[in-house]
Amino acid sequence: MSDDHLNCEEIRCEHLIQDQWIDFRRSAYRFPDGRVFEPYYSYSRRDYAVIVASDEEGRFLCVRQFRQGIRQVTTEFPAGGIERKDGESCTAEQALAAAKRELLEETGCESAQWTHLLTVPSQATLSDNFAWIFRAENCRPVAGQRLDDMELLDVLKFSPSEIEEMIFSGRFQQAVHVAAWLLACRRDGR
Repeated sequence: MSDDHLNCEEIRCEHLIQDQWIDFRRSAYRFPDGRVFEPYYSYSRRDYAVIVASDEEGRFLCVRQFRQGIRQVTTEFPAGGIERKDGESCTAEQALAAAKRELLEETGCESAQWTHLLTVPSQATLSDNFAWIFRAENCRPVAGQRLDDMELLDVLKFSPSEIEEMIFSGRFQQAVHVAAWLLACRRDGR
């Protein structure tokens, strides 16, 4: 099946803000029929890893932290940015290394059992970054937290039923993290 009748062409792009955290752009796109749509705003951010991590007792490691976008403290899985050079695509090896680093930094735990569940666009309408979703099992504490300067978070453990209750009551709010939970449940046969 051809998508030629749907593909648009970016004909102009202006970088409004471009720093180590974000590249915020204003673009113009040409539709296949020649019409031009502008302005269209989008951004680039780093790819990131989300880790559905459980300990040796089967409890899931979650973090609570303030999220500026919704101006609330949320409960979610450990996650963090993937280091890579500008212009490079993220590799599976870089993503797994970042997932292991973030789990250790945020929770002080390590795992020897890692599974890549899915790589999915984070917000395909506005952003070009991807979320790499991993499952880490039998996590065990090996160190204390080593948070970045801009991080402030608590680590909590929850049973599967507690996570389900939080999701369906709107207290587990990150959409990609909810998808990560559903993928992990399917993989785990829940």
